[in-house]
Amino acid sequence: MAQAIVNLALGQLLQKIEKRVRLVGDAKKQVKKLRSNLEAIQAVLLDAEERQVKDKAVRRWLDQLKDTSYDMEDVLDEWNTDIMKLQVEGDLKDAPAPKQKVPSLFLCPCFGIKQFVLHLEIAQRIKALNGKLDIIAEEKDRYNFKEMKCTETSERVRSTSLVDVAEIYGREFEKNSLVSKLLDERNEEQKDLHVISLVGMGGIGKTTLAQLAYNNDKVISHFDTRIWVCVSDPFNEFRVAKAIIEGLKCNTHNLVELESLLQCIHQSIKGKKFLLVLDDVWSEDYDNWKRFYHCLKNGSHGSKVLITTRKNTVASIMESVDPIIIKELSEKECWLLFSRLTFFDRPSNECEKLEKIGREIVAKCKGLPLAAKTIGSLLRFKRTKDEWQRILDSEIWKLEEIEKGIYSPLMLSYNDLPSMIRRCFSYCAIFPKDHDIDKDQLIKLWMAQGYLGLEKDTEMEIIGQEYFDHLASRSFFQEFRKDKDENIIRCKMHDIVHDFAQFLSKNEHFTMEIKGGKEELVLNTSNEKTRHLMLMPNQEATFPISICSLKSLRSLLIGRGGFKYLVPNDVLANLFGELTCLRALDISAGFGRENLITTIPKEIKKLLHLKYLNLSHQKVEKLPESICELYNLQTLDISSCAKLKELPQGMGKLMNLRHLLNLGTLSLSYMPKAIEKLTCLRTLTKFFENSCSSDGSKACSTLACLKDLKYLRGALVIMGLGNVTNVSEVKRTQILGNKKNLFYLTLSFDKDGEGERENDDDELLLKALQLHPNLEKLDVAYYRGSTFYSDWVMSLTGLRELILFSCRNCMHLSTLGKLPSLESLIIQDTSVKKLVTGIESDGAFSSSTSVILFPKLKVVEFWRFFECEEWDYGNTILPCLAFLSINYCGKLRALPDGLLQGAKNLQHLSIIQSYHLEERYRKRTGEDWQKISHVPNIKFTGAFM
Repeated sequence: MAQAIVNLALGQLLQKIEKRVRLVGDAKKQVKKLRSNLEAIQAVLLDAEERQVKDKAVRRWLDQLKDTSYDMEDVLDEWNTDIMKLQVEGDLKDAPAPKQKVPSLFLCPCFGIKQFVLHLEIAQRIKALNGKLDIIAEEKDRYNFKEMKCTETSERVRSTSLVDVAEIYGREFEKNSLVSKLLDERNEEQKDLHVISLVGMGGIGKTTLAQLAYNNDKVISHFDTRIWVCVSDPFNEFRVAKAIIEGLKCNTHNLVELESLLQCIHQSIKGKKFLLVLDDVWSEDYDNWKRFYHCLKNGSHGSKVLITTRKNTVASIMESVDPIIIKELSEKECWLLFSRLTFFDRPSNECEKLEKIGREIVAKCKGLPLAAKTIGSLLRFKRTKDEWQRILDSEIWKLEEIEKGIYSPLMLSYNDLPSMIRRCFSYCAIFPKDHDIDKDQLIKLWMAQGYLGLEKDTEMEIIGQEYFDHLASRSFFQEFRKDKDENIIRCKMHDIVHDFAQFLSKNEHFTMEIKGGKEELVLNTSNEKTRHLMLMPNQEATFPISICSLKSLRSLLIGRGGFKYLVPNDVLANLFGELTCLRALDISAGFGRENLITTIPKEIKKLLHLKYLNLSHQKVEKLPESICELYNLQTLDISSCAKLKELPQGMGKLMNLRHLLNLGTLSLSYMPKAIEKLTCLRTLTKFFENSCSSDGSKACSTLACLKDLKYLRGALVIMGLGNVTNVSEVKRTQILGNKKNLFYLTLSFDKDGEGERENDDDELLLKALQLHPNLEKLDVAYYRGSTFYSDWVMSLTGLRELILFSCRNCMHLSTLGKLPSLESLIIQDTSVKKLVTGIESDGAFSSSTSVILFPKLKVVEFWRFFECEEWDYGNTILPCLAFLSINYCGKLRALPDGLLQGAKNLQHLSIIQSYHLEERYRKRTGEDWQKISHVPNIKFTGAFM
C-alpha cells in the first residue's frame, strides 16, 4: 500500500503544484529535491512491499515512508487549497484559471504579505519533509532493494492433477455438473472448441474441483488423452506450450521456438479427443489465448478445455460458454473438513471439550474451504482450550501463524492489482464485517481520498466504477444486490477477505464499537496512526470526545446503529477544530433516529481538506456560510434534511463540488443563484424553479441556471415548472438538450402561489424543454396538458420508461405510441372520462387494417382512474405487451377488444378494485370471460383466476 501512497503524493506534486505554480529560488530547489527523493524510493517499492511480509525491519521502513508521505500529501494539499482560495476570492489580481500557471507565489511583488508568509511557511514544511525523506532514502540503500517493474509477481506453487478424494467434502452438485459438461457431446453453442470455466475467489476450491473431475473414471475413459497445465501468472507462452506437449507424451528437446511448439501441439492432437485443464489462469490478453486456440482446434469433436480462474473477464476472453461459479461450502461440510484435520489422532474426550469452540471457529470460516483447511491444520497442533479460544477471539488472524494458507491466495490476488486499486481494496477495511457496502458511496469515499485521480475534469466516477468492477470480478466482493437494470448497487465482503484487508491496513483502518453508558472510550497507542475510522454506536451511546485526539484521521464515518445515539452540538465545534486532516466525514442519521443534529458550527471551515460530507437525515435548518470555504469539497449529501430551509449564498465558491444530493429536503423551496457556478456538478438530485419566490434576490429564479451544468448525469428532479413564465427563454437556452449523461428525469409542473395555469402553457413548456435523446426514464407530474406534441415525442428515441402522475387532463396519448423504445407506461391519478391511446376508428377491430403503436411496450399500468369510463384503443396493435395492470378504475366499463385480440404475448392481467371490469371478465360467469381466458396469469381483487 506504500506504493499507492507515494504515487499519490508524487502525482499531487506533479499535477497540482508543478503544473500550476512558477517556482523560484529555494522553493524550486526544495520541490525538485522532493520529487527526486520520491522517484528514487518509488522505484524499489514493489520489492520492498513483497519483502515486508517476512522482514519486520522492511515493514518498519515502509511505515515510516507512509507516515512521511501522508504528511507530504497534507502539505501539498494545503498549498493547492491556498491557490484555489486566491482564485475564488480574488485576493490575487487577475487570478488565473485552475489549469494555468499562477505568478510566482514567492518573491512576487504583487503578492500580499499575508499570502507570502503563509507560502513561506509551507516551503519550510517541505524542507522539513525533505529532511525526513533523506533519512528514509539513506536507509533504503541498506536493504539492497531491487528495482522492479509492475509486471513482476511472486512465484506461485504449481498445482498438479493429483488429489486425495478422501479429503474432499461437499461439492457433489458442482462435481456432477462439471462432469456432465465434460461428457456432453452436443456442444451446440460452441462448434469449434468447447471451453468450460470454474470461477471463484482464491481458496474456494476451484483447483480441487477440477482435480476431482479430471480423475473421474468416466472422464478418464471418455477422452483419448488428458493434459493438466498450471498456467499461473505471469502467462509464459513457451512454458505452457511445452507443458501441453509433455502432457501429450511428446519430446520437446529439439523445439526452441514458440511456433515450433505450437505446430507440434497442432499435429499431436490431430484426430484425438482431448481434455486440457488450464489451472489458475490470470492473463486477460486475448492474443495469449488466441495462439493456443487455433492449434487446439485440430482435436476431434468432443474435445474440451477446462480453465480455473478468479476473474470473470478471463472466462469471457477465453470464450467460455459454460462458466460454473463456485460458492462457499455449507457449515456442515466445512465442519467435516475442519474436524478431520484438527481431531486426527486426538483422544475422544479432548475432542468433546473442544468441539463447541471448534464449531464457532468454523462459523467464522464462512464456508471457505481454504480457511477451514488452514485453521484446521493450525489447531491440530494446539492442545489446550485456551489456545483455541485465542484463535477464536483473534480479530485479525496473525500472518505468522497462517500466512502459508489463508492469506497466500488472497495476497496473490491482491499483488495482481494495480497499486491504486490495491489502496481502494484496503480502504474497505474501514467497514465492519458483514457490512452492506453502498457502491456509489464507496466510490465517493475513494474519490475523497484521491484514489481516483486529482484533476477536477477527470471522470473519477467512471474510474471508480472500473475499479469496483475490477475488484468484484476477482471475487473480493460478494452478495451483490442489483437494481432492476442489473446494475450492482450494494455488496458485502467475505469475512476472510475482510480480515485480509485489515491485515494489510494494520492499524490504519478499523471499526470501533461505542457502547452506551458514561464510561469514556479509552484509546491506546496503536490507535495513534489510525487514518480511517468507522464508529458503530449502540443504543444511547454518546460521541466519544477522545476521538478528537486522533489528529491524523482522514475518514470518520458514523454507522447508523443506535436510534438514540447522540452527537451533541457542542462536540462538533471541537471535532472540526481538531480533526483537520479529514477528507471524509459522515455524520448522517439513520431513518427514525432521535437526538438529531440541529446546528452545524461555523468551525467546519477548518476542515480544509474535506472532500466528502454527509449530513443526510439530520435536523439542521441552515448551513453556515463558512461551509463555502471548503474549496476541496466534492460531495455534499443533505438528503432527507427535512428541516433545511435554504442553502448558503456563497456556494459558488465550491468549485470542486461534483455531487449535491438533496432529495427529501422538504422545506427547501429555492436554489441559490450561485448554483449556476458549480460547473463541475455531476449529480444534482433536485432543482427548484421558483420565479415567484419572495427571496428573488437570493433565488436562482429561472431554469437557465442549469444551462452550464453540462456534466450532470444520472437522475434529476426539477420541481416548480408551473412557475415558469418565459417559455421562449427556455426554448432558446436549450437547458436540458446538452445533458447527454442524464438518464432519469422527473419534471414536476407544480406551482407556488395562486392562480391556475392554462393547459396550453404546460404543453408549450414541455415541448420547449427539448430533452436529450439519451434519456431512458421520464416521470411527468402535475402536467395540465391534454396531450403531448408529436415532434417532442419523436425526439425521445431512447426512452424506455414513462410515468405520468396526476396529469389529470391527459386524454389523448396516441402520440406516445411513436416512442420507439418505450417498454413501460404507468399512468396514475387522472380525471379524464375517456382515455385515447390508439388511432381512433369507427368500425370493429381488424388486424388487416390495424396500426402498430408502442412497438416495444411490455408493461402498462393504470392506477386510480376514478372518473374514467372508456378506454379508446382504436384499430391498434401492441405487439410486445406482456403485463397489463388495472387498479382502482371503478368506472371503467371494458377493456378494448383490439387490445385483447392484438396483444398475442400478454402473459399477466391484473384487475384490482375495478368493479365493472371484474364483473365483466369474471371466470365462467362474466360475459366477456372468453376474451381474456387465453391469458396464462390472471389476477382479480384478492384472487388468482
